[in-house]
Amino acid sequence: MKLEHNKFHKSFQLNGRSFLSVDQILTYTLNFATDIHHFLENWFSDKDSILVKTSGSTGTPKSIVLQKKQMINSALATGKYFDVQQHTKALLCLPIEYIAGKMMLIRALTLGWHLDIIDANSSPLENIKKEYDFSAMVPLQLENSIDKLHFIKKLIVGGGVVSKELQAKIQNSGCAIFATYGMTETITHIAAKQLNNNKVFTSSKIEKSEKNKVDLVSFYQTLPNVKIYKDQRNCLVIDAPKVAEQVLFTNDVIELVSDTHFKWLGRFDNVINSGGVKLHPELIEEKLIKIIKNRFFVVGIKDEKLGEKLVLILEDVISSIEEKSLLNKIRNLNSLSKFEKPKEIYFAKHFIETKTGKIQRIKTLQKIFAK
Repeated sequence: MKLEHNKFHKSFQLNGRSFLSVDQILTYTLNFATDIHHFLENWFSDKDSILVKTSGSTGTPKSIVLQKKQMINSALATGKYFDVQQHTKALLCLPIEYIAGKMMLIRALTLGWHLDIIDANSSPLENIKKEYDFSAMVPLQLENSIDKLHFIKKLIVGGGVVSKELQAKIQNSGCAIFATYGMTETITHIAAKQLNNNKVFTSSKIEKSEKNKVDLVSFYQTLPNVKIYKDQRNCLVIDAPKVAEQVLFTNDVIELVSDTHFKWLGRFDNVINSGGVKLHPELIEEKLIKIIKNRFFVVGIKDEKLGEKLVLILEDVISSIEEKSLLNKIRNLNSLSKFEKPKEIYFAKHFIETKTGKIQRIKTLQKIFAK
């Protein structure tokens, strides 16, 4: 059926309720959740666009204007890619304040899902006793839901990097779990990659590369109607006219594997130039997570000889003996090159985060070095 932003799919249900009109939906949500009610009031209005806040994880939080038609296009692409069409039983456990939560609701309205909404806390499946076909989480929610993932058939995870350690924990899950790549400007994900060995999902578009012998399933794959390429900085460029007005030049350094597949290497603005060697913090952190239990990140600080010196920022305060032991472990970690081994450790009692739980590296550093 053709869907406009001021209409909804006839099969749409919210918390087990069906609706005959927009007014019925608005009346129900007014008593259920005022933030959802206000969003739907704006969604069902005659305006063609809607104002959405960014999370602020890579810069100052801001509000941007998104076209409702493009939000519907995004919902349709998700439905096609993940095969979650009419009557899909879906769970919304993300805050409606940001685009990820908003789009779960728009997908339900557009595709005719049966959507249940619960509190957006760090352990969303704690009291769940019903099975769902589809849901979306951030990495922390996934970490706290491992023993309950059998209640979800397909799960997308965004809003942060899923660590290698967490990936290892989900390999035998009965839930097909996908990392997503996207941002508010692209109306959530424009690409996804499967994180575990679950065979529920197989994309008909996964290409075979006999020439390069590349396992393309291990890389991000673009959704329908998305073109990608690299700029001179080796950063991802996104041409997705169905969901974005303009071509987007990102600050994400990638390895371009094919016209539809890429590997994310890290943020261009996080790249450290240490003595002429360019270091990607995100790749180093993947290696360090094997020996560090606390939350941490690596960063470059000014150094007279090297220009920038690689250091480790640890969330906690440890003794000098523990610090010496950790530095020894780092020096002996064979997966790290000599350039990738942090020279010093700095401590923060608590990392500064965005409202969506992403670490704000710059603000955390400012807090540490202001002392």
